[in-house]
Amino acid sequence: MTEAKLGGASGKDLGSPALRTFFNLAREWSLNEQEQMKLLGLNSRSIFQNWDAGGVSEISRDTLERISYLLGIYKAINILLPDRDRSNAWMRTPNNAHLFGGQSALSRMTSGNLSDLILIRQYLDAQRV
Repeated sequence: MTEAKLGGASGKDLGSPALRTFFNLAREWSLNEQEQMKLLGLNSRSIFQNWDAGGVSEISRDTLERISYLLGIYKAINILLPDRDRSNAWMRTPNNAHLFGGQSALSRMTSGNLSDLILIRQYLDAQRV
């Protein structure tokens, strides 16, 4: 995400609302703690638990970018599959598309690599065309 997309706002300015949105998405997708940490790019359980409890001082640009991609993925899935149960189930359903190699989208996304979030977002956006 470029500085222009962030509107010059800092991780401190966007951290709390971004994380609140992420945790709402995580509840909807029924993500466990480990999955959430992987999606956020976190290794520290104590930082994660602090964020989950609302104790946000600042989050990194990488974390903001990850959340941005996750929100785009969420939006695209819900456009493609307007039934909420079906769109949420898609995350854990094995997928035969080349990108997934029989894995679920969530398995690919929780590799810990930002590039996997980008690829899934691009895949979903291409499906909408």
